[in-house]
Amino acid sequence: MSAPHVSLPDPTPLPNLPHLPPPDPLTSPYTGWTRAHWEAVADRLLDALTPYASPNLAQYRLPGPPSHSGPWSDGLEGFARSFLLAAFRIAGAGGQGAPGLIERYTAGLASGTDPRSPDHWPPITDRSQPMVEAASLAIALHETRPWIWDRLDDRVRQRVADWLGGFVGAVVNDSNWRLFQVITEEFLASVGAPHRRSEIDAGLARLEDWYRGGGWYTDGDGRKFDYYNAWALHLYPVLWARIAGPRADPGLVAGHRARLRSFLHHHQHFFGADGAPVHQGRSLTYRFATTAPLWAGVLADATPLPPGRTRRLASGALQHFAERGVPDAEGLLTLGWYRPFLPVTQRYSGPASPYWASKAFLGLLLPEDHPVWTAPEEPGPVETADVRLGLPAPGWLLHSTAADGIVRLVNHGSDRLPPPPARADDSPHYARFAYSSATAPETPADRAPDNHIALLAPDGTPSPRGRIHPLGVEAGRAASWHRAVLPGSAEGHRIETVSVVRGPWEVRVHRVDAPPGTPVREGGWAVADDTAPPAARTGSGWALARRADGTTSTIAGLHGWQDARAAVAHAAGTNAYGHHSATPYLTLPAHPGGTHLLVTLVVLSADPEVNDGDPHARCSGTRVRVTGAGEVEIRFPDGTRDRVPR
Repeated sequence: MSAPHVSLPDPTPLPNLPHLPPPDPLTSPYTGWTRAHWEAVADRLLDALTPYASPNLAQYRLPGPPSHSGPWSDGLEGFARSFLLAAFRIAGAGGQGAPGLIERYTAGLASGTDPRSPDHWPPITDRSQPMVEAASLAIALHETRPWIWDRLDDRVRQRVADWLGGFVGAVVNDSNWRLFQVITEEFLASVGAPHRRSEIDAGLARLEDWYRGGGWYTDGDGRKFDYYNAWALHLYPVLWARIAGPRADPGLVAGHRARLRSFLHHHQHFFGADGAPVHQGRSLTYRFATTAPLWAGVLADATPLPPGRTRRLASGALQHFAERGVPDAEGLLTLGWYRPFLPVTQRYSGPASPYWASKAFLGLLLPEDHPVWTAPEEPGPVETADVRLGLPAPGWLLHSTAADGIVRLVNHGSDRLPPPPARADDSPHYARFAYSSATAPETPADRAPDNHIALLAPDGTPSPRGRIHPLGVEAGRAASWHRAVLPGSAEGHRIETVSVVRGPWEVRVHRVDAPPGTPVREGGWAVADDTAPPAARTGSGWALARRADGTTSTIAGLHGWQDARAAVAHAAGTNAYGHHSATPYLTLPAHPGGTHLLVTLVVLSADPEVNDGDPHARCSGTRVRVTGAGEVEIRFPDGTRDRVPR
């Protein structure tokens, strides 16, 4: 399909960002945003925090429910994460043009490390949240060294080093947290403070253990693939090398950069034409932190992307959230996606947690005359052609469409579960078959049908997906199996699924083992809207839900769904994309027993050419034929053919 026509950037003022400069359609024909826009957003975010500062400026205690670490730690989080943003702003301006920031954070450092101060920081102890915040402090101190660290009173410098030194010898969570120790102790080394080189080396070695190829790390043992690959596991090695300088092993640094280059070749495909990142994984309240590795690639000379595309993707994401009320009317980043929405948070999330989004402003470290700021914007990949991209390491398959700018991620590999025999609990942000840049999963997902196939207990409780066992990814298809276990039963039943994609269409070929008479249910995409409940339509073997902007989710049974009931599940307050949500689904009343073949068409599209007309005719445009040997032959509406062997 042809790419949509590029329209001029929208000059409509954003009330939550009242001091944005006018758009620049010549340099930035897609977003209109420039470096000045990034600086204005940074200033708005930093200014909005001042009413929540403690008396001596060492903590920022924002409104909202506390994390499991408690308000004391949350206040430190507010300081550390906003200091990271302030540091990029200060360093990017050469210490000029950021009035009051140097003095504000200098005062906070002095007070936070003074045990006599009423707003001093909690200490770094084993596996404690201050470990996370220490890394942000270390990065910020390094990047602002000429303006802050070098000018600190000797006693304050010693106190800061002593506080950060709590990391030395401490027990660290075996995940991306190992890099917090690497960063913090490398900074201590850079200022001549006590540290352990063995702990730095061990953290970097652990990163090697988690590398799965193609630019992809798992966040700890298991299959834990998400945006931590972007805003932590690739980002921190780049920042570590900046701190370490000549102390860093050149071969190791070169390896990190090569992997980042490979990752960015894939990561550029995770942003929709409207700037939205694909909505998958934990800590999504960090929002536009998804852009951090784009800038890191430029900083480290490790990007395959032209500078105009880097800026277009990064500015597009920042603008996407700005146009949807982020920050809020007070200039704050709230716990949510667009509006406040706690189901995208975790136990560790506190009121200041969203300020890890500060990583998105890493690009301010690049000089204003760098090509990434001056080159004309270039379109993102989703805007130029339809794409099918297989990612074998995480077990993912991306398919995007230029006509509507939507990116879809088919998941046959990431469940965020520790290795067996750990319990296989489901999370809606990992267990679904698909995610996208235009939708979010229903949360909580106890009974929600979206992008899931389940056996149903007598009371209607669905079986979870649990541990995902990948079977491979190729261009245009991906496969896995999982064991469906009904509540109260120790016996599991194998469900093997192959997803074949083309344009906006996904055909799922399921081979489902189940006892005779067991109901089977499968759902399509959940679509959500704040204005009104999505419209719903059903017919024989198909159902659809459509939100006000025309984005439509359709599901249709192509084989094995005889006598299935088609319906649409409506909900309120369960979706990050809007208060009202709806999911089309099919229910097979009774599994015949043994292994039963089910073939399902699942479509998410905002393209009128796909959505308009008779729904039954659209669904029947995708056809399947099952051979006597059990092979499934597929014909997509554009005439493309594919086949799934037995």
